[in-house]
Amino acid sequence: MRRTAAAVPAALVLAFVLALSGCGNEDTTSGSSRSGSGRMDMQEAAERSDAMLDAVLKAVDPDLQWAHGPTTTRACGVTRRRAVMTVVSADRRQTFLDRAEAFWRKSDYRIKAVNKDEVFPAVYAVTEAGFGVSVSFRGKGQAFLEADSPCVKESEVAPPTAEPNGPSYEGVYPLPRPHVRSGFWSGSSN
Repeated sequence: MRRTAAAVPAALVLAFVLALSGCGNEDTTSGSSRSGSGRMDMQEAAERSDAMLDAVLKAVDPDLQWAHGPTTTRACGVTRRRAVMTVVSADRRQTFLDRAEAFWRKSDYRIKAVNKDEVFPAVYAVTEAGFGVSVSFRGKGQAFLEADSPCVKESEVAPPTAEPNGPSYEGVYPLPRPHVRSGFWSGSSN
């Protein structure tokens, strides 16, 4: 009797944790869930992530040259990446982040964090549907954009279909460092 009583609370705790994580059984009949993923599978989440990355890159003016980064999957989600091939000078990094952040705010994304580090600045946002998006500067000042899906149904994930606005670097890993010069992005703000 004592053993059964201990097992029930443990099962309830596990169900509660899975419900909070979004990785438990989803209500796929109504097409909605707390994360907004509903019937969405990994392929659909990847396509939605691609659309979000396309939108922010289109909103940042002037244009930046970019290439697809690796796609990764985890237990119940997918991450799409883009690498910026345009040289963004240290003087212009904050401008790039400010334009991405302004676009996300206008699109009703919630800004989760802003890193104002001089060398590795970044901005992180989340959509109402639970997708996490970010722009971050890493080694050699290269900008990366990422979109992480919430927990969705497992499926195969095809490569992105959007054509980069420069070389695709298909099969090249790691991607080259930024090398495309821009009169605006590669210059100084003085």
